[in-house]
Amino acid sequence: MGKRRKAREVALQFLYQLDQHGAADPGPHAGEFWRRHPVDPDTRAHAEALVAGSASRHEEIDALIAQYAEHWDLDRMAVVDRNILRLAVYELLWEPTVPPKVVINEAIEIAKKFGTGESGRFINGVLDRVLKEHRAASA
Repeated sequence: MGKRRKAREVALQFLYQLDQHGAADPGPHAGEFWRRHPVDPDTRAHAEALVAGSASRHEEIDALIAQYAEHWDLDRMAVVDRNILRLAVYELLWEPTVPPKVVINEAIEIAKKFGTGESGRFINGVLDRVLKEHRAASA
């Protein structure tokens, strides 16, 4: 597994932990998290950037997910799926150096590993809509 994939997976775990605790700020939880999930410095730096970026745009990202996940209330969505979407939407819209196809493929692969049998298809559908709508809006 590459370092970027590992960083995304660890970032998902960190976001999951924050979500479970109802916390928006990763700062107070970072020390404990990294003690339980030691990784190399590059992977940690990338994961921290993803978590910080996702957390800083949390409300914006959640509004987009709610908009594009038709017939799904954000609070009733599987916690893993919700947080994979948060990470991926952040990367799609605010990390221009990562190709959209890579973001979507990585999210699907992570969903297959951590989610349910339906997670990959659900996440693909939502991210595809986010990407298409935002490309159309910026054109």
